[in-house]
Amino acid sequence: MSFQQGLSGLNSASKNLDVIGNNIANSGTYGAKSSRAEFADVYAASLNGAGTNQLGIGTSLQTVAQQFSQGNITTTENPMDLAINGGGFFQVGDGVNPTRYSRNGQFKVSKDGFIVNNDGLKLMGYPANGAGVIQPGTAQPLQLPTSGIPPAVTTSLKMEFNLDSRQKSTAPAAGTGIDLKDSATYNNATSMTVYDAKGQDVAVTFYFQKGPTAANGSDTWHIYATANGTPFNTDSSGNPITLDANGNPTTPYTTLTFPPSGGAPTIPTGPITMSIPSGTSTRGNTTLAVPGIQLDLSKVSENGSSFAVTALTQDGYAPGQLTGIQVGNDGTVLARYSNGQSKPAGQVELANFRNPQGLQALGGNMWIRTVASGDAVVGVPGDGNMGALQSGALEESNVDITAELVNMVTAQRAYQANAQTIKTQDQVLQTIVNLR
Repeated sequence: MSFQQGLSGLNSASKNLDVIGNNIANSGTYGAKSSRAEFADVYAASLNGAGTNQLGIGTSLQTVAQQFSQGNITTTENPMDLAINGGGFFQVGDGVNPTRYSRNGQFKVSKDGFIVNNDGLKLMGYPANGAGVIQPGTAQPLQLPTSGIPPAVTTSLKMEFNLDSRQKSTAPAAGTGIDLKDSATYNNATSMTVYDAKGQDVAVTFYFQKGPTAANGSDTWHIYATANGTPFNTDSSGNPITLDANGNPTTPYTTLTFPPSGGAPTIPTGPITMSIPSGTSTRGNTTLAVPGIQLDLSKVSENGSSFAVTALTQDGYAPGQLTGIQVGNDGTVLARYSNGQSKPAGQVELANFRNPQGLQALGGNMWIRTVASGDAVVGVPGDGNMGALQSGALEESNVDITAELVNMVTAQRAYQANAQTIKTQDQVLQTIVNLR
C-alpha cells in the first residue's frame, strides 16, 4: 500500500494551480501568453519488461506549454505602441546578450533616439540612409534621426487651372503690357510658394491677361510673373523683360495659345524653363535666385467656365525639425518633420519560429531561442507568415479569465480528491495496525 499516487496527484494539482494563478495574474499584461500544465501518468518498469496488470504509481508534470494564440488588439493614443496582428515576434537586444523576442509592443524613444522597451532593450530592424532608402540586411537597433531635414530648392512646378474663354480681352491696344496694381489690365491671378537653396520661401504670383481673339478663333493669353512683388527680369526664352516708368513689365513672361475649340494649349508644347530672380521678402530678408525650374503647363485648359485653379504643385521645401514618427503596417518607421515632409527612418524586422512553444520564457514578456524552438526566421511585417503591424495599438494577453476560473475549480477539486486518497490510505493502514 502506497501514498505515492495521492502525493503525486497533490503535487500535480498544486503545480496546475500555480500555472492557472500565473495566467490570471498576467491577464492584464500586454503581449503575455497563457500557459497550460500538461501531465503524464507514471508506471513502474517490470523486471521482465512487460506486465499485464500494471498499477500506475501516480502522475507527473510533463511540461508547461505556452499558448501562442492571437490576443485581442486594443487601440491607444500612443504612436509608439505597436501590435502584431498575426505571427512573429519583436526582436530586442542590448548588443551584448543574445537577441530576445517579445510580443509586447510598448516602445519608447530613448535620449539617444533609439526605440526601446521598458527594460531599455533596443528594437531591431533595418536602417535607412540619408535619402530615406531602407537598407535591408542584418538587423540593427533602430535609431531615429536627431537632426532636422535640410531644405530642398524648387526644381519643378506644375500648374493646373482653367481660363474662362468667355472673358473679354484686357491686353492694351499696343499689344502687350500690364499694370500690376490695376486689376482691369488682367483677367485673373494666382500665387504659390517656391523655395530657394536656403529653404527661404519665395512668393510667386502669375497674372493672366487675355489677348485679342485671332481671325481663326484661337485665343492667346499672356502670363506675367513676379517674385515677392518684383517682376521677372527675363522671359521663358531667357530674353530680358523691360519695365516701364512705373516698374511694370512691358512684355509677358510667356504666352499660351489655345485652338478655336479650346481645351489644352497648343503653345507651349512642353515644359518651359523658369528662372526666378533674387529679391526681398515681406519679412525683409533677401531671397536667392532660383534658376532652371521646369514649369509644366500641360494641364492648363481654356473652356467656357469660370477661372479655377485645381492644382499647384512644386518639389521644394523649407528646412524642418523632427516632430513625430509613424509606423506603417509593413514596419516602416516614418519620421515626420515640421515642414510637412516625411522620410523613412528604418523598418522593423520580425522573427518567427517553427516551434514557438520551444522558446524559453525569460520574464518581462520576453523569450529566448532554444534548440527546441529552432533558428529564427526573419522578415518584414506582412511578408510571408509574418503578421502586419498596427501602430497606436497593443496586443492584450490571450488569457481567458472565464476558462481559467473554471480550470481553477477543477484543479481545486482534484487537489481535494487526491488529499482524500491519502486520508483513506492512512485509515486503511491504521485499521491494519490495530489488528490484534
